[in-house]
Amino acid sequence: MESQITEYALKIMEMTGGNLCDHCLGRKFSKIVEGPDNKYRGEYVRQILNENGNVLTADSCYICNNIFDDVENGLIDKIINKINQGNIEFSTFLVGCRVSPDILSKEEKIQKNLELDVENIKKEINREIGKKLYSALNKEVEFENPNIVIMVDFVNDNIDIQINPIFIEGRYRKLIRGIPQTKWPCGKCRGKGCPSCNYTGKQYPETVEELISPKAVALAMGNESKFHGAGREDIDVKMLGNGRPFVLEIKEPKIRNLDLEILEEKINTFASGKVEVQDLKFVGRDRKGTIKCSSTDTYKVYSAIVELESDIDEDKLNLLHSMDIINQRTPIRVSHRRADKIRTRKVRSITTKPIDTRKFEMIVECEGGLYIKELISGDEGRSKPSVSEILGINARCIQLDVLEVNI
Repeated sequence: MESQITEYALKIMEMTGGNLCDHCLGRKFSKIVEGPDNKYRGEYVRQILNENGNVLTADSCYICNNIFDDVENGLIDKIINKINQGNIEFSTFLVGCRVSPDILSKEEKIQKNLELDVENIKKEINREIGKKLYSALNKEVEFENPNIVIMVDFVNDNIDIQINPIFIEGRYRKLIRGIPQTKWPCGKCRGKGCPSCNYTGKQYPETVEELISPKAVALAMGNESKFHGAGREDIDVKMLGNGRPFVLEIKEPKIRNLDLEILEEKINTFASGKVEVQDLKFVGRDRKGTIKCSSTDTYKVYSAIVELESDIDEDKLNLLHSMDIINQRTPIRVSHRRADKIRTRKVRSITTKPIDTRKFEMIVECEGGLYIKELISGDEGRSKPSVSEILGINARCIQLDVLEVNI
């Protein structure tokens, strides 16, 4: 074993002029020398060489230019000061680094010439910084979804702290009509601001998102937020029952451990009479994708007030109870922003209740993604079958509420 180590070490000495730190020397022997870390391996190899009359110096490392001295002396304090100055709350972290391309080039050349398959220098730097931060802060390293990512730029002598977002799931109830779920840019200025939108850039003065997000961003001391809903109701439709699921993504939160009961109270006070939230809980990053893609996997319950063009017998409404599979071509009203295709959705049940000879209430339980207004009107034949077609009378939805969203 020692002869193999000596052989490799002498070749490395020849390529580096004998100038290597223990970390960069030991890294080359990580597959053949056991030990707790590369520094230990480097010390071990150096000792073997010295005993055989060969001297490796470490005054100025040929590969890293003594970058590990920075890791040992002062860097950890700089990182901790940066975190403390930002008042950043976190429990998990990950370290990344940027080093000179010249360092990577020198290391790659040695490993290629000696046919060594060992980790690169950046991985070792990240690990050494991570170990020291773990000891100093008593915080856990997390590779998949850390609270913060600490990026050490050795090229520009800079430390950057990336604060990863938090995700809060809940359900919202929209108690009034006329509010979209998210911002609609002004149709005239396309969001730039003009007299028509009072220079807000918005077609509607407030949204469900704007009634929910500000209190959460403020409580988390975040930078901004993004709203992810499980589908959306039309602007003129209420969202009642137990509400529609949503995930609120808060970016760069300095406070992560929010009291969600307090947050719920703040939101409901701020949005009183317009929007209510409930069942707030922390979730992982992947939940936002599940929520956004869940629309057609759900079933929903609607209450619609239907107005007919002429009188109808109550008994004829029973014909609607057998509606089952609906084929809908993209509705005319959304054809400018949705792909033109035919969607097949299932109706689970329909019940009806007369209001007068030309109006009735219809409760529809159906698969998510079914357009209820078009189910009623027929949308010029694009929705089949429809209430209008089955009754033989032109029908239109004059009021619509979502009563239940199940995912």
